[in-house]
Amino acid sequence: MLDMQALEAMAAKAGFTHLAPLDAATIELKKEVRDMCASGGCGAYGKNWSCPPACGELEDLRQSIARYRRGILVQSVGEVEDSLDFEGMMEVETAHKARFNALHEALCRRWPDLLALGVGACTRCRVCTCPDAPCRFPDKRVSSMEACGMVVSEVCRANGLGYYYGPRAIAYTSCFLLE
Repeated sequence: MLDMQALEAMAAKAGFTHLAPLDAATIELKKEVRDMCASGGCGAYGKNWSCPPACGELEDLRQSIARYRRGILVQSVGEVEDSLDFEGMMEVETAHKARFNALHEALCRRWPDLLALGVGACTRCRVCTCPDAPCRFPDKRVSSMEACGMVVSEVCRANGLGYYYGPRAIAYTSCFLLE
């Protein structure tokens, strides 16, 4: 059984604004989400080892996730000027990724076989080697929840975590499957 109080303390120490228990049975992987990746909106499709198609087929991802029963959702909610404040959104995302990496390292000490799913494309390297050379840090590479086919708002809703915090807020959500 997960010690949620200890996990909440770890998440708070890392700087996350919200944490919720995650029931892995609530995770649905959808082809439609992966199709959005393929449309090239973010520019990372086929250019980052953590993104489709390099991150794996949906069926393989389903099998990986099926090994787990429980985990946690972690979230960073930050303020933005408005829905066009791209700079503000990137600041919150960068802070979220730093928190995620710190918590990932701490959780790996207790759950070395955890499955961590972050936000956006992996940014450990300034320029990803994909598809021309192997990943420099395959043991530290993390795919996003969306790259795996998840609708993040649905995962949040199914696990009692908010997702929309008003017009001047942005939320970044990641998860760790632990047990």
